[in-house]
Amino acid sequence: MIYPSTFEEKIKFTKVRELVKNNCLSQLGKEQTDEMTFSDSFEQVIKQQQQTFEFRRICLEEDNFPIGYFMDVREPLVRIRTVGRYMDEKELFDLKRSLTTINDICRFFNLKEPQDYPHLKEVVSQVAIFPFLLDNIDYLLNKFGKIKDNASPELARIRREIFNKQSSISHKLNAILKSAKQNGLVDDDVSISIRDGRAVIPVPSGNKRKIHGIIQDESATGKTTFIEPAEVVEINNEVRELEYAERREVMRILVEMADKLRPYIDDLLESYRFMGLMDFIRAKARFALSTNATLPSYHEKEDFRWQGATHPLLWIQHKAANKEVIPLDLELSAPLQRIVLISGPNAGGKSVCLQSVGLIQYMFQCGLLVPMSEGSKMGFFKDIFMDMGDEQSIENDLSTYSSHLFNMKHFLRQSKGHTLVLIDEFGTGTEPMLGGAIAESVLEQLNLQGVYGVITTHYTNLKHMATQTEGIENGAMLFDTHLIQPLYKLQIAQPGSSFAFEIARKIGLPENILESAKEKIGQEHIDYDKNLREIVRDKRYWEQKRNNIRINEKKLADVLERYQLELQNVKKERKELIDKAKAEASTLLMNANKEIENTIRTIKETQADKEKTKQARKHLDVFKEQATVPTEKDSDIERKIQLIKDREQRKANKVDEVKKPQPNLKPKVVEEKIAIEKGDSVLLHGQELPGVVMELLGKEASVAFGNLRTTVKLNRLEKISKNTAKKQLSNQFASTSSNAVERIRDRKLTIRPDIDVRGMRTEEAIQAVINYMDEALMCELPEVRILHGKGNGILRQMLRQQLAIMPFVSSFKDAHLQEGGAGITVVRFDF
Repeated sequence: MIYPSTFEEKIKFTKVRELVKNNCLSQLGKEQTDEMTFSDSFEQVIKQQQQTFEFRRICLEEDNFPIGYFMDVREPLVRIRTVGRYMDEKELFDLKRSLTTINDICRFFNLKEPQDYPHLKEVVSQVAIFPFLLDNIDYLLNKFGKIKDNASPELARIRREIFNKQSSISHKLNAILKSAKQNGLVDDDVSISIRDGRAVIPVPSGNKRKIHGIIQDESATGKTTFIEPAEVVEINNEVRELEYAERREVMRILVEMADKLRPYIDDLLESYRFMGLMDFIRAKARFALSTNATLPSYHEKEDFRWQGATHPLLWIQHKAANKEVIPLDLELSAPLQRIVLISGPNAGGKSVCLQSVGLIQYMFQCGLLVPMSEGSKMGFFKDIFMDMGDEQSIENDLSTYSSHLFNMKHFLRQSKGHTLVLIDEFGTGTEPMLGGAIAESVLEQLNLQGVYGVITTHYTNLKHMATQTEGIENGAMLFDTHLIQPLYKLQIAQPGSSFAFEIARKIGLPENILESAKEKIGQEHIDYDKNLREIVRDKRYWEQKRNNIRINEKKLADVLERYQLELQNVKKERKELIDKAKAEASTLLMNANKEIENTIRTIKETQADKEKTKQARKHLDVFKEQATVPTEKDSDIERKIQLIKDREQRKANKVDEVKKPQPNLKPKVVEEKIAIEKGDSVLLHGQELPGVVMELLGKEASVAFGNLRTTVKLNRLEKISKNTAKKQLSNQFASTSSNAVERIRDRKLTIRPDIDVRGMRTEEAIQAVINYMDEALMCELPEVRILHGKGNGILRQMLRQQLAIMPFVSSFKDAHLQEGGAGITVVRFDF
C-alpha cells in the first residue's frame, strides 16, 4: 500500500516517469511507462530489475540491437477484425517494418548464449514470429510501400493499359502543343500541366477559343486558361475509368490480405505488447545510465544498507551544472536501528534526504535501477507511508496540523513490521510543547509496532528519546560552524543542532535580539545545544584524525610491501649472482686444469727443453694473470683461484725436479695414474658430480654422469672409490635440497594470503591463480582469497570452474558480506 494518493508527486516520481518516457521509441513503450507502478511482489520486482540490468549491459556492450521501426499498428489490426475492412498501403507497410524489427529482436537474443541475458531471453521465448505473413506482404508491397504491379494479373493489366493510354495522350498533347507554338497561340516555354488528374495545355485567355477542347481550370489572375484538347478528352476519360478500376483492384487485394491477417490478430497484438515491453525496458536502462544507477544486492527482508546513494533528479541537475552531489549513506536494520531520527539546521538537507529515501525505494519496487554503490543492499517493503508538506484543505475543513494528525492516525492503524514510514518535520504545526509530547507518543507506538522509518525533526525531546530507546537512532545533517553553512551530509548515531542563533547572526539579526532570546530560552537549553555542537565538532576532528591515520597506515603498508618485494628481488639476484659465479669458477677450474696439463705435456714432449719449458711457463703465467683477476661479487671465486695457484705451484715444482739432470736415467713420468676400467667410479677434472665408466674406447671412455652420458679422454678422469662416489652424491643432493628448503622458507616470509586478478583477461587470471595456488600449497597456507570483483560475474564463474577441478582444494565460497561478498572467493586447501 502507498499512502497518500499524492505520494508520487511528493517524492517527484512523476518527473522520473517523464524522463523514462523521453527515452521511449514508440507510443507502445510510453503506455507501459504510464502503467509502471509500485509492486509488493518480490518475485515480480526482481524479475523486472534483472531485465533492466541485462538491458543496461546491452546498452554498454552491444551496438547492434535493432531499434529501427518501433511502430504502433494496433488500431488498424483491431479495425480489420470486421470482415470486409482492410489496412491501407501505409498501414500495411508499417506492419511489415515493425514485424521485421520484432523478428530482428528475437534473432538478436536467440544468437546469444543462454547465460548472457537469461531473463530477457525468457521473455523472447514466448513471442511468436510470422515469416509467412511477411512473405505475403513482401509479395504485395515494393520497397517504397506501394502495391506492386504483379500483385495480381488484373492489376498488372490495368496498369499496363493506363501506361499505354497515358503515352498516347502524351504524344497527342505534344503534337497539339507544338502546333499551337508554331501558330503563336501559346508561349514557347509552355509545357503540359495536370489539372484535376487530367492532362491540359496552358493557353492565354485571349486564345482560348482558337483551340478546341474543354476548359478544365484557369489561373487566379484569369490570364491563363487550362484547356483539355478535344482529341484527348475521350482517352482521358478512359484513363479515369482505368484508375477507378485500379483502385477497386487494390482494395480487393488489401481485403484479401486482411483476410489472411485476421486469424492471427491476437498473436500479432501480443507481439506488439512484446515490442512495447522491449521499448519500456530499454528506456529504463537508458535512464539508469543517465543517473549512474545499478542493481545492488537485495533480499526480501526490510533491512537495507545504502552506500553512496544519490537523488536521481539532483544527479541529473547537478551533472548538467558540473556540480557535485553529496551521496547518502544510510542503514536501517532490526532491532537497534529500524527508525532514524534526523535533526539539523533548516535548509540543511533533511527533507531532501527524506525524499531521496522514499524515491529510491519506490523506484526499486517499480522495477527501476537505483543510483548507489554496488556494495549496497536493498530491502523490500509491502507499504510506504509518507507525511510531507502541507495537506490543509478548506473543503475538508483540515488545517496544517490536523492534516498531520490525520496522517498519524492512518500510520498507527495500518503500519506493520513491513511498513516504511517517512515523516517530515515531525510534530510541527501546533504549540511546540504539546506537539512534541504527541509526536513522542506516536513515535513510541510506531516503534512498538516494529515499523521502519526515516523522520526529520527539530524537537529536543525526540532526540533524547532516540538516545534512550532501542530501535530508534539519531542522525544529524552536518553543519560547518566556521563558514556557517550546511554540508548536506548525514551522520548517524548523533543528534543534530538547529544552529538557530548562528544562522540568525549570519543573516544579520541584531545582537541584542539574539541575547534577549538566549535569556528567554534559558541557559540549560543553550548549554545543551552548545554541547551538542561541540560533540559534533570533536567527532569530526577525531574522525579526520582517524582517517589520516588510516591513510598513513595504508601508505606504510604499501612501503613495507614494496621493501619486502625489493628485498625478495635482492635475495633472488644475489642467489643468481652466486650461482653464476660458481658456474664461472667451475669453468675456470676446468680451463686451468687443462692449461696445466698442456704445460706438463709440452715439457714431457720436449724432454725438458729449457726454451720450450720457459715458453710453457710464460704462457701459464699469462693464463694465471687472466684467471686471477679479483672480483667483489664473490669471495668464493678468489678462494678457488688461490687453490688453482697453489696447485700450479706444486706441479711446477715437480716439473723443475724433472728438469734436473739424473745420471743414467731417462726423464720419468711425473705422476703415475691408476688404470681405469669399465664400471669404475670416476671424477671429471673440475666437476664435483661423480660418474660411472660405461665403456672404454682406447684413450677415451664413455662415462654416465647421472642421466647424462658423454665421451671423455682418460687423462681427464680420476678414479675414485665407491664410498667416495656415494659421499659425493650425498653432498650434492644435500646441497640441492638445502637450496630448495631455503627458497621455500624465503617464499613463506613474503607470500600474501590473497591475489588480485581484477582487470585481467580470463585466460591471464586463470593462469595467475593456478601459479599462485601452487605457491600457496607449497608454503602450506590453510586458506587464500581471490579478489576478482563482481562485474558481470563471468570471471568469478570461470575461476570457480577451475577451482572445482583442483584436487587439493577442499572448498571455496563467497567472502563475508562486510569483507567483499561476491567480489571475493575464499579457498581452503585439503592437506
